Amino acid sequence: MASNKDIEIAKPIRLILSDVDGVLTDGSITIDNAGIESKTFYVRDGLAIKLWQRAGFIFGILTARNSQVVKLRAAELDIQIVRQGFSDKLPAALEILSQLGISAEETCYIGDDLPDLPVLYEVGLPVTVLDAAPEVLAAAKWTMQSRGGRGAVRELIERLLKAKGCWENSLPTQRAE
Repeated sequence: MASNKDIEIAKPIRLILSDVDGVLTDGSITIDNAGIESKTFYVRDGLAIKLWQRAGFIFGILTARNSQVVKLRAAELDIQIVRQGFSDKLPAALEILSQLGISAEETCYIGDDLPDLPVLYEVGLPVTVLDAAPEVLAAAKWTMQSRGGRGAVRELIERLLKAKGCWENSLPTQRAE
């Protein structure tokens, strides 16, 4: 059961914006001899994103790097908000909020490193991963117990949906007889 504090914090949240490297991945970037980049995404994070969307909420990606892999993963998860190549993330985040008609107080941002700080300072629910930079850990209201790329987004979404009373409704309901 969610704590009263979690319930109060989660109540206004309608949008989660997430960094990629170090949050949706472990921060590793592999580039082969042909210059092809690859990243590893944690499947449970992807399922949680789908559950968040099915519950009627919005999930978006905001990252400093440009990557075809991120574009493909976002399409696979039906993530409509994907902003890549923004080393200064705050203007991009504010533009997203304006386009969606969502306030900063209704927004959660999960990041792990120094470029995420301006957005973390601005949103209603700043969140980070266990292995984040010390400055980011200090700026976050919630620190997940999972590391980046190892279930931190799943942990965040589960905590939010439980606090909103939506978790049980998001679970599969059919049982084998």
